[in-house]
Amino acid sequence: MKDAHTLYKLIILTMLGRVDFELTNSQISTFILGEQYTDYFTLQETLSEMLESGLIEAKTIRNSTHYAMTESGRETLEYFGNDVSSGIRRDIEEYFRKNKLKMRNENSVIADYHRTKTNEFTAQLQVKEKNAVLVEVSLTVPLEQQAIVLCDNWKKKSQQIYGYLVSELM
Repeated sequence: MKDAHTLYKLIILTMLGRVDFELTNSQISTFILGEQYTDYFTLQETLSEMLESGLIEAKTIRNSTHYAMTESGRETLEYFGNDVSSGIRRDIEEYFRKNKLKMRNENSVIADYHRTKTNEFTAQLQVKEKNAVLVEVSLTVPLEQQAIVLCDNWKKKSQQIYGYLVSELM
């Protein structure tokens, strides 16, 4: 192993390669910091380096950064993934065994908003399962606070709303 940063990158790639959804900064941090592999600032520096080198890509949804592995990241993991010790692999497996369903649910309900050209706000609300969009709703409201409330409530009530829409439209 060349250095600790390389190991951290491989751990992150191993985590991303283990799931079929994006991982948030918080989910990655919870594992790496919880296992005390490194500190918060080194982890953020590592993620930044991985973005710059094209190993991962990121998108921000309402103050939360979501990471996905790129093709370059997949190739890197394929070549160097065995450099991650079996102990670390077991830790990753255990983390996902305990948290995967919760993490998938956190990432399957998406709510974000943006300002429109007419100075209103459009809340874009989605429920995904794996890579399929189950329902997608865009609502335009006059005030930013209303868009925030829509996004917050979507996180809480999306399953009910989805069920209602399917029931009413069938």
